[in-house]
Amino acid sequence: MTVSSSAGGQWIDTADCYAFWESPDGHGGASERVIGRWLAARPGARERVLLSTKAGAEPLWAGSWPEHRAGLSRRAIHDAVAGSLHRMGTERIDLLWLHQEDRATAIEESMDAIAELTDAGTVRRVGASNHPAWRVERARAHAIARGTAPIDALQLSATYLRPRPGTRPEGVIHPFGVLSDEQHDYARAHRPDLWAYSPLMSGAYDHPGKAISEAYDHPGSTRRLAVLDDVAAELGGSRGQVVLA
Repeated sequence: MTVSSSAGGQWIDTADCYAFWESPDGHGGASERVIGRWLAARPGARERVLLSTKAGAEPLWAGSWPEHRAGLSRRAIHDAVAGSLHRMGTERIDLLWLHQEDRATAIEESMDAIAELTDAGTVRRVGASNHPAWRVERARAHAIARGTAPIDALQLSATYLRPRPGTRPEGVIHPFGVLSDEQHDYARAHRPDLWAYSPLMSGAYDHPGKAISEAYDHPGSTRRLAVLDDVAAELGGSRGQVVLA
């Protein structure tokens, strides 16, 4: 969950499954409930922030993730959105992310479910997180052909360092979770908003007690970190500040 109005930030980004890994019952929802209490305690705050949340990755039962998730069927999406609206105490979601691709459900079914929600005014925009470029294109083409809201945002793991080919950073279990050259090229061509998650690698750039993931352990990273240190020293900032800039 991130928002910083004083620094110019406007979005609060969460998910219906956060933080199932810390929950006694193995299910998510806690993050959205915190947001709901925060908004309720601050009259007028809802009109000053934009809410994005995600659907599809909630475990079906404790310990079932990632093999058994709610998925992106029409029913799953409608149930997820109803739950998110209730927990956050709001009438709309400004951006709904399809959290992880669901090969058991046709992407057209997912987009048709989103269209019903955008028509109802409960969802304003749709994005895709952890999806390959070809499924994003298929979803966009279907929505555009129907005259409904297409995917206009992508969210992937991305940072200054690049993982070795064939590896994924720690914590990224999705085969298409790391921003690839193909996904980047797709974003250049179609101009969706491009969101990065874990850009600071949970503080590993600057925190001596946090190791950089083994996926980044290769000569290219050594050279990149040397340049990063030079720039940070020249600007008088931290590695993390330069990475975000």
